[in-house]
Amino acid sequence: MSEGHYEDKEKAVTVDTIADAERTPDQAIATRFGTKIGPVLAKLFASGVEARGVERVPEDRRETKNAWNNLFMWWSVNTVLTTIPIGVLGQFVFTLTFSHCVATILGFAFLGATATAFIATLGPKTGLRTMIITRYSSGYVGCTLYSVLNILTQLGFATIAVILGGQTLASISTTHGIPLVVGIIIIGICCLIPCFIGYNMVHIYERYAWTVTFFIMCCLWGLGAKADFDVNAQKSSESTGRALAGDVLSFGAIVFGSVSGWAPVAADYNVRLPADTSALRVYILTWFGLYIPICFTSILGAALVTITDPAYVTAFGPDGSTGSLIAQVLSPWAAGGRFLLVLLSFSCIAVNIPNTYSTALSIQALGRPLAMVPRFIWVIFAFLVYTVAGVAGREHFSTILSNILSILSYWTAFFVVIVAEEHFIFRRPGGRLGGYNLADWDNPSKLAPGFAGVLAGCFGVVGAIMGMSQVWYTGPIGEKAGADLGFELAAAFAGVMYPPLRWLEIRTMGR
Repeated sequence: MSEGHYEDKEKAVTVDTIADAERTPDQAIATRFGTKIGPVLAKLFASGVEARGVERVPEDRRETKNAWNNLFMWWSVNTVLTTIPIGVLGQFVFTLTFSHCVATILGFAFLGATATAFIATLGPKTGLRTMIITRYSSGYVGCTLYSVLNILTQLGFATIAVILGGQTLASISTTHGIPLVVGIIIIGICCLIPCFIGYNMVHIYERYAWTVTFFIMCCLWGLGAKADFDVNAQKSSESTGRALAGDVLSFGAIVFGSVSGWAPVAADYNVRLPADTSALRVYILTWFGLYIPICFTSILGAALVTITDPAYVTAFGPDGSTGSLIAQVLSPWAAGGRFLLVLLSFSCIAVNIPNTYSTALSIQALGRPLAMVPRFIWVIFAFLVYTVAGVAGREHFSTILSNILSILSYWTAFFVVIVAEEHFIFRRPGGRLGGYNLADWDNPSKLAPGFAGVLAGCFGVVGAIMGMSQVWYTGPIGEKAGADLGFELAAAFAGVMYPPLRWLEIRTMGR
């Protein structure tokens, strides 16, 4: 894999505020808030709370050298309760048989992991958060648009996580259970704590979180098999011919979206690795950290739905309560099963940490005024938004999950294509630009103007609209195909249009 060429011209920065923020963001923030609030913030940062937000991390401040964090981070994030419903949707919404669910998950998760792992390689080389990297292809305007989309995406994911975590806590039993609203709030507060502290605490938590949940997932596989999986349970309901192909493609879009949905945040969690860290190593560790747990856990969800025992069918219910179904699977172990259920509900913390942390960074990436507000303030804001949304939407989990993951796949598809074409075509050694001028990450006059990136993104949106197939809208191509082709057409339209538009932009404006 070509790593591209990166130029660090940090010493050439002439804007004092940017230089100060890069060298000592804690001091810069404390000074900015005056003599009353400043000392409080200084003590907060001294206690371990991360001060740095979207500012670039210079090479001499990269204290982390463990690239294996890329594996542990994503393994913990995806070996969680919220991954199980992805497989459930294959049969509950699209009436696919177990074998077709498995094949779809394996194929489309491969594509999603490939896209996300590529974005992750840009973190160590640039020292920039993912949304800031988009300024080199789509300019300030494009970065703002992507950041808005990413904020909505991460808040959507976070809402799903707190609903399912709270749903599971509420399903412990009629005697020991807690109200769903209370469960949602508890999960939300637990997610807030490590994100408030910042980067190092995020990695400390994610380094070990997967061990407990992986064990529980293995228990669910064993107990589910004992209850008797019926892999042909959906055979009579499954469509055939063209309709079947449409269901596979539509479900595939959800699977792709669930994995590629991490692409807009993938570089956020390795910006403190040395700049000379092998891109191939980062890629491989990220890819396996995504692909294996996503497949292992979502296929478990598909398998659990095949249990035809009346007690399990009743627990799942007509509205598809994954939390209640899992509670039923663990019920043979009585108190031990309830204990595992509690632990499993708290696995939602692992997946919600990057949602919360990266939402704060994306808000800062909207512009300098918002970037001046300390990162942890936006973390609290994100927590309040998705907790309220979770409480409001707690009775419509499957609908929220299906719609968010489908729409998510549309924009992440053209986002990854545009960033990849900029990197491999224009920023490669010997390319038109020959690298990234990292000192200009916050200098609009030195970054890409953004016309090419924004226009290519608009073409991607057109492709998504033409190919989408949702309950509330079906595009002309999606209707003819009988499937959701939104993310495929979004990637294709943007991929075809970006290179000539960017070439013209560079030729006329020189950047």
